[in-house]
Amino acid sequence: VQLQASGGGSVQAGGSLRLSCVISGRTFSGLHLGWFRQVPGKERQFLAHIGWSTRISTIDESVKGRFTISRDNTNNTAYLQMNSLKPEDTAVYFCAVGAASYDYWGQGTLVTVSS
Repeated sequence: VQLQASGGGSVQAGGSLRLSCVISGRTFSGLHLGWFRQVPGKERQFLAHIGWSTRISTIDESVKGRFTISRDNTNNTAYLQMNSLKPEDTAVYFCAVGAASYDYWGQGTLVTVSS
């Protein structure tokens, strides 16, 4: 399984970005996909999760109302839409997939939010 995350960049506070995660290498029934972020020196933070077949999603309270997760079966891509970005959202963002646990991780994409 390979994951390719993209869509990061620099944005001013209040702006928006949409991250993409393209998944290849296996079928996706039963898998769930998660988005995480990490600031150097800090633990990785869970942001959102979606069941690939069920589309049932969960958003962490810390970003609820600003971030949404979705997926598109037609191109095996998951998205993290991030609105009303804040400087504290600056981090490297990762996508990961798995069944019982997150077994496969993408390389991360950097998001920088300036005030």
